Amino acid sequence: MTYQSLSIREHNGVVWATMNRPERLNALSRNLVEELREFFVGLYWRHEIRVVVLRGAGANFCAGLDLKEATNRGPRDVAAGLVSQRQISEIVIAMRRCPQPIVALVDGAAAGGGFALALASDVRIATPTLKMNAAFIRIGLSACDIGVSYFLPRMVGSSVAAELMLTGRFLGAERARSLGLVSAVVEPAQLEAEGEKLVAEMLLTTPLGLRLTKECLNFAIDAQGLEAAIAMEDRNQILAAQGEDFGEGVRAFLEKRAPVYGRSGR
Repeated sequence: MTYQSLSIREHNGVVWATMNRPERLNALSRNLVEELREFFVGLYWRHEIRVVVLRGAGANFCAGLDLKEATNRGPRDVAAGLVSQRQISEIVIAMRRCPQPIVALVDGAAAGGGFALALASDVRIATPTLKMNAAFIRIGLSACDIGVSYFLPRMVGSSVAAELMLTGRFLGAERARSLGLVSAVVEPAQLEAEGEKLVAEMLLTTPLGLRLTKECLNFAIDAQGLEAAIAMEDRNQILAAQGEDFGEGVRAFLEKRAPVYGRSGR
């Protein structure tokens, strides 16, 4: 599919989605919001796509909502405002609902809505220039926006989340790594290669196993205790054991070779 502000490249079951407004630090225009929402909603049924890589063109990930667009600022009635707000927040809902793991390559600014997109991804790899913050509170809004109040305390704990959200304070690469918010920090020139390495490891899994693992991780975060999480895990293991891929995985392990999976579970 062709977009104006979102560049899409598909290869061998992987989609590289690049927010392509580098002259505006990839800020979220109304057009980019619509394209991101359409893209992630559409992934739900695309089981031939196994992994998604999300990044920004140029030296920044996403600087948040583009406040230079007249439609993104100024007073409006409550009903219209809620519709506009949900058009943005539906992006992160779709990101968590889609079955593909999402790897965010976060270079430079990831502020406001860009912060939310990074948090809604499954894995984040950053560069030393990373600057994340809940920018909403610095422009007269609440910091609780686009899923940030859900994701952040689950990742870094309530105290650090409160610190960052009540102040809009910027979070740099080293602290983000120490908090476990990002998995690795690499130089900008190595960011794509690091993403490719991670994606390659994910592609060594079965299609069904990868999807079920993301689903179960999401479920376990909000599970009502250990038994609820184990019930989901038990269900997933029995589902994954059906078909030919499980047998091939065992044989490959015993024979010390790379597995060759078929299309079962796609």
